[in-house]
Amino acid sequence: MPAERKLMRYGHSEGHTDVCFEDTGRYIVTCGSDGDVRIWEGLDDDDPKSINVGERAYSLALKDGKLVTALSNNTVQLHTFPEGDPDGILTRFTTSANHVTFNSNGSQIAAASGDFMIKIVEVSDSSHQKTLRGHQAPVLSVAFDPKDEFLASASCDGSVAVWNIEDQVQVISWNVLQKSNDVSNSKSLCRLSWQPISGKLLAVPVDRLVQLYERASWSLVSSLSDDFITQAVNVVAWSPCGKYLAAGSVGGFLTVWDVETEQCIEREKHERGYTVCGICWHPSGGQIAYTDTEGCLGLLDNVTDSSLFASKKDKVVAAKKESKYEDLFDEDDDGHFMDDLSVKPTSGTDDDDDDIMPSAARRQKSGTFDDDDDDDTPIDAALKMDKDVVGLPPAVPAVPQQIYEGPMPTRPQKPFQPGSTPTHLIHRFMVWNSVGIVRGYNDEQDNAIDVEFHDTSIHHAMHLTNSLGHILADLSREAVLLACEGTDELASKLQCLHFSSWDTNKEWIVDLPKDEDVQAVCLGQGWGAAATSARLIRIFSIGGVQKEIFSLPGPIVCMAGHGEQLFIVFHRGTGFDGDQSLGVQLFQLVQKRMQVICGEPLPLSCKSYLSWMGFTAEGTPCYVDSDGVLRMLNRCLGNTWTPVCNTQENCKGKSDHYWVVGVHEIPQQLRCIPCKGSRFPPTLPRPAVVILPFKLPLCQTATEKGSLEEQYWRSLLFHNHFDFQLSSGYEIDEEQRCKGQKEQQELLMKMFALSCKLEREFRCVELAELMTQNVVTLAIRYASRSHRMALAQRLGDLALEKTVAEQEDSEHTGYPGTWKKTRCNQSESECEEVQQLGSYREQEVMQEGCLEEQDEQEQMNIQEIGKPGLNLFNKDISHDTLSPKPSSKDGRVNPFKVSSSKAPATFVPSRMTNILDSMTASCKRSSSGVFSGGKAGKDAILKPLAPRPKSKTQTTLLKISGPKARKKEMEKESTEEEGHASQGASAQHSVNIKPKTGFQLWLEENRSSLLAENPDLEETDIIKEAMGHFRTLTAEDRLSWAERAKGQTGEVPDVKKRARVEDNDDFRNDKESNTKKKKTIDTSKLSAFAFNKN
Repeated sequence: MPAERKLMRYGHSEGHTDVCFEDTGRYIVTCGSDGDVRIWEGLDDDDPKSINVGERAYSLALKDGKLVTALSNNTVQLHTFPEGDPDGILTRFTTSANHVTFNSNGSQIAAASGDFMIKIVEVSDSSHQKTLRGHQAPVLSVAFDPKDEFLASASCDGSVAVWNIEDQVQVISWNVLQKSNDVSNSKSLCRLSWQPISGKLLAVPVDRLVQLYERASWSLVSSLSDDFITQAVNVVAWSPCGKYLAAGSVGGFLTVWDVETEQCIEREKHERGYTVCGICWHPSGGQIAYTDTEGCLGLLDNVTDSSLFASKKDKVVAAKKESKYEDLFDEDDDGHFMDDLSVKPTSGTDDDDDDIMPSAARRQKSGTFDDDDDDDTPIDAALKMDKDVVGLPPAVPAVPQQIYEGPMPTRPQKPFQPGSTPTHLIHRFMVWNSVGIVRGYNDEQDNAIDVEFHDTSIHHAMHLTNSLGHILADLSREAVLLACEGTDELASKLQCLHFSSWDTNKEWIVDLPKDEDVQAVCLGQGWGAAATSARLIRIFSIGGVQKEIFSLPGPIVCMAGHGEQLFIVFHRGTGFDGDQSLGVQLFQLVQKRMQVICGEPLPLSCKSYLSWMGFTAEGTPCYVDSDGVLRMLNRCLGNTWTPVCNTQENCKGKSDHYWVVGVHEIPQQLRCIPCKGSRFPPTLPRPAVVILPFKLPLCQTATEKGSLEEQYWRSLLFHNHFDFQLSSGYEIDEEQRCKGQKEQQELLMKMFALSCKLEREFRCVELAELMTQNVVTLAIRYASRSHRMALAQRLGDLALEKTVAEQEDSEHTGYPGTWKKTRCNQSESECEEVQQLGSYREQEVMQEGCLEEQDEQEQMNIQEIGKPGLNLFNKDISHDTLSPKPSSKDGRVNPFKVSSSKAPATFVPSRMTNILDSMTASCKRSSSGVFSGGKAGKDAILKPLAPRPKSKTQTTLLKISGPKARKKEMEKESTEEEGHASQGASAQHSVNIKPKTGFQLWLEENRSSLLAENPDLEETDIIKEAMGHFRTLTAEDRLSWAERAKGQTGEVPDVKKRARVEDNDDFRNDKESNTKKKKTIDTSKLSAFAFNKN
């Protein structure tokens, strides 16, 4: 007949465990290597009573309210049951006690130890002891004869012995086991078992067989085997009727034989293949409890029961009493078979589980039946005799069937409320989230709900009477939403306490239609939602107005709300082999009213289920599965789910878990409550919250490269919410956003430097593609300082591509004609990035001296060039004429103009055709946050990357050197002196007349061709077009134009030119005289990029 293997659960920490039933079968008692004895009311009991008995417990026995344990501290202790009070030490050994068992009436115990001895002790008076000596190695197990005449034992010396208790002598011994020097090295625990009542047979596990020895003659009468057992049998146990024998193997197989026919009638495989080290039958014979070496407890239900075969007459009477044949094996029954002869078992409580994960799917087991017996079983015959009377369908004949080894369906998990503990608990958390805590109490004294806020400024704590029996709750900064199930008399209700309301009526209640129960609730900003058993989502306003209602594709699992977002998880279909088939929907309510995710599958770990879901404090959906993996929505990658943390990696034991209560992206924090030996915390004492770090599961994170990659992509993922908040109309923290961008660019620069050291130039280019334009400029300089000219050239091409892309983007967005706030903030952020990154590896990057005058002359004053209606190269134009104005007749406003009382600001272009040819560009911030103007007659001093002491020999890469500035000042002074000396010169000519640059000279000669190509362009657009053409020239061509510009006299008198030349010669002589005092700076304008000449 089919049996049901329920999903195993953690019971103890990893290591050896043992299990037994209480005499009536009400309790399951286990012990483990954590030194605890736990008393379970059922497999679904999430709050078992725990008794600490020592450091490690290897074995236990229970009878007549007396609990005996064999411990690693060399003692056998006695406790009362179920109180768990210590009742003394029965005996001691010189080494660990390995096994303990009661005799048939519970008056004696037998204990085996590692010191080769066996002791039989009177429970009432531990001074009466008998010691059996004869084994030559540690004793593995002992077993009392049901008649209390013999005692069987197995030892690591390879022998199985039978002792006469009264005479304390060895009756027989078989050397059938593999020898070992210790229990831990033994191939099998070799747990022996006598046939109940008669004690006719002794079952001995020997390798992959179970050998049966007959009492008195002590001869081998039969051997039980199964082809599926591939490793040694570890433990055996007889059913209470004595007809069936169950065995657990090292390979994880649970096998049940009919001893009379020697046929395997049940076979189950451990869900993870762990070694079965403890096995016990329920007193009624309907269940088998078992444990494994990982500390887990399992239950095999609906196993063949001897009580079902008492007599044909009894079964006919029992069948007549039942109205439905399917009640014999009700798939919704989670209870135990009772001791009476009724066919129908006691109905279980489906709601007694933890509401997080129900039992595993009921496996439609097609075990091997008796091949030699073609007759119907007694119950089948009885049902056939009366099927005409009671109207029952014919029973399925017990014929041999092939074992189905395909995928098995998984029972769908039940609905649950995120942040809550199981509903059957007396004291429980109804919800724990980032706003506060809602506790529920349902005991004999009180049935109430307590609401507590983390921030007391939101609202004071509240105590509510739970007269309606609410079991679901959610809490927000506006309200508390409660829900209860319906009964035969009352409908399911939804109650909201709107404590943030400005009026006096702060509470409203809604009754749901008949036969429709609330299964999940959630709150958002200004709305609440309830998911019902009718597969409906009902949305209400926070004031109680019914709004949208829509259907779900499947049964609800859970849901959560945040702001305008509604996050729903439901069953898409049936899962197989322990996997859940879940779907997810994500809605935006209130304003946009759109469905972001439309029923796509929810990724879970293998054979896991959903244990928590919700939103980060910033509004990003996330969830945790039963394996402890936290996944977060990545909106920038098509709404995919990225694992960001595995809480199990922080657990000390496999039975420990973390209960998630909140997730924060800035700062990156996962707030959890550690739970030892459980999946949820108790309400008292108040549990402490710990913070776990995030970590993406990238490869080789222990290396520097892997660590930097993990930090970069994690930073990128955790700052995606800024874009979503902007698109949704929320205000964002620009400071945090810029800080994140700078962090990301710094990590990219570190990875770039590391790749350069490893000579991975292709990887360097890949990293540069992720950088901003300003950081690419810094990477070019780093590559140049590292003498990687080919890399620098490729980075220059990449910088050009980024410049073109930005120009195309600016045309679509209206920049630079119209500045947007986001664009300004981005420019400021990039400026600060370069300033911060400049301090990175300062000794490697900041080694170049001053830049040459060629770069300076290529930097145009946009205000002067862009002035409409003026001859830009006419030197008669005074500075008063070129002074910036707040507006123009054309209505155009130049965003690059910055008001100054002294002189117009000099704009330094940051977009270059070839970065290698001129790298003096940098953005300068003015008092308004965009650009700042410089003083009249002086060059634009660019802000250094890092603060450094002023020196003649040490400057930053982006700062113009002192000698060049002094040279320009001397030229200005000589010009002024010559202006005063010249009588024919106008007064206008004596005031700071700026010589033409190479670009201006080139533009004068090529203006006509540009106008012919682009006749519709305005003056400013012509200049921009000319600058683009000029930058496409080679460095030698631009240098020649600059030399021509220097040699051109223009309108300045010859006296001025001669005086300037003389002054320049004097300045050059002074400069050469100082070469002995400081390091010579190469004056070649392309010396830093000599590879351009090749």
